[in-house]
Amino acid sequence: MAQRRTIALLPVAPALAMVLALFVYPLGYSLVSAFTAKDGQPTFANFTKTFDLYGTDIVFTVVIVAISTALSGVLAAAIGGYLVLGAHPAAVAMLKWLYRWPLFIPFIVAAQCMRTFLAKNGMLNNTLDAFSLVDTASLSGLLDWRGIIVTFVWKETPFVALLVSGAMASLDRAAIEAARNLGAGGLRILVEILLPQVAGVMAVGLVLAFVTMLSVLSVPLMISGGSRTMITADMAFRVNSYSDYGVANALGFVSYLIAGSAAWLYLRRIVASEAAR
Repeated sequence: MAQRRTIALLPVAPALAMVLALFVYPLGYSLVSAFTAKDGQPTFANFTKTFDLYGTDIVFTVVIVAISTALSGVLAAAIGGYLVLGAHPAAVAMLKWLYRWPLFIPFIVAAQCMRTFLAKNGMLNNTLDAFSLVDTASLSGLLDWRGIIVTFVWKETPFVALLVSGAMASLDRAAIEAARNLGAGGLRILVEILLPQVAGVMAVGLVLAFVTMLSVLSVPLMISGGSRTMITADMAFRVNSYSDYGVANALGFVSYLIAGSAAWLYLRRIVASEAAR
């Protein structure tokens, strides 16, 4: 029996070794390093230094990612609702083709494009100025916390919308038609009929989007410049400027806690909904 198990594990051994070497070992090492001083002694000094230097950035990160997640959810619900309830086939087809494009663009490319688009003399302000809607000379760019949110929402909304629109499309349309026959408008159908039925799928998409945005380095590094930034940029700064892996890993541990909190809230909601049935 033991020999059979060994033989059965042989095909997955290379993949398992790669996971252990490239993911499990670095994760374990970073967690140990966060609680270890340079002389190898256990310590909480790395966390004390982390909160003294980057406490504001931690709060900033949570707020930015939470706002971006909420906006992504609202836009994803609107896109999914229009794809299911839209009365203009041409508009539905165009939206279906258009909204997915950011899925195929890496974050670093999206950040670079947004630097050009959101700058003081970037494409956005120049376009508004060309239509005489604003005066470029009196405007400032959005290369700060606003630019980070715009980039995150633009990049993550299609992912959440893809899950939500698919879930909405699979629902029984009898309830939708009945609501229409009773005079309900599209917004009321979306809020009171569609969204409650796809709330689980929406939660999965938003948790995944939250964790993804929490781990991105390129966007805060390229968009925010010298202004307040996120903890991923702080981690890169501690390593590149000071070789301070202890504080960098302490920041990473904090990010694990933030991501784990989002996952815990999702699991708690799932358990509560299952218990209510």
